[in-house]
Amino acid sequence: MNETLTTADGRPVLRIERMLAHPREKVWRAVTEPEHLSRWYPFRATKLELRLGGKIRFDDGAGMTLDAVVTELDPPRLFAFSTRAPAEMPRESDDLIRFELSPEGTGCRLVFTHVFDDRYAAASYASGWQVCLDAFEAVVDDRPVEPGYPVPSLHDAYVEKFGLDGGVYSDTVDGWVVRFERQLTQPAERVWALLADGDGLGAGGTVPPGFTHGKVDAGTVTSVEEPELLEYAWESGGRTVGRVRWELTPGTGHGARLVLTQTGPAGLTAERHTALRAWKRRIARLAEDLRALPRA
Repeated sequence: MNETLTTADGRPVLRIERMLAHPREKVWRAVTEPEHLSRWYPFRATKLELRLGGKIRFDDGAGMTLDAVVTELDPPRLFAFSTRAPAEMPRESDDLIRFELSPEGTGCRLVFTHVFDDRYAAASYASGWQVCLDAFEAVVDDRPVEPGYPVPSLHDAYVEKFGLDGGVYSDTVDGWVVRFERQLTQPAERVWALLADGDGLGAGGTVPPGFTHGKVDAGTVTSVEEPELLEYAWESGGRTVGRVRWELTPGTGHGARLVLTQTGPAGLTAERHTALRAWKRRIARLAEDLRALPRA
């Protein structure tokens, strides 16, 4: 797969490269003319002013619109625009979408880049853009566009390729925190049902095995908000030494976003190393189980 994830000015940059068997003048039309762009882009282009500073408006067909501004334009080589999400979808800054076309024999090379803020969304973006670019090639080839959806296995392959499956740790005044964040491929209700496995949960109750990794001595549930949050104490030497917390939020729309944290005291550094290894394996197994479920 010819896709990379880098960083520029502190922001993630997704780059996808494709070879196309058509001159760039034809490809340029598929990128910049609304009737063609709307056939493969995630949203329908209802307005496109092809000039620097020109306004673009996208419509998802379900009542949400997305505004954009042309930031780079050099026909038929370069077209870029920045997009701003609606107010109900706040984010740190505008996304940047960029298409660069260069001649390659009788065809051309497309370099597509997407600059954004949420690094853990990169696998969702990469798998989603693959579907869109497959449709884009169909448009350029004058073929019918087949409906497509991001495949969970492709999504999770990008998670691994981009190194989004690892955890991080930080030192605190009281000890340490291990943290994992991962975009999942199923909604929170399905993830929760898989983790809880039918067990009723309540503060003071037993922690279901799905929420552990087998190497942590789980105490009792301290907080639960189904299907969004579960926190429990963990023990060492018969006493409570820290907390494990599972949080499920909406994420990119492809599924729930998991944020898992485990805290511990400074003296238990071996347990910190165990947590980093064991939670990575546990979350990988969870992702595998979610891939086996029907698409939501």
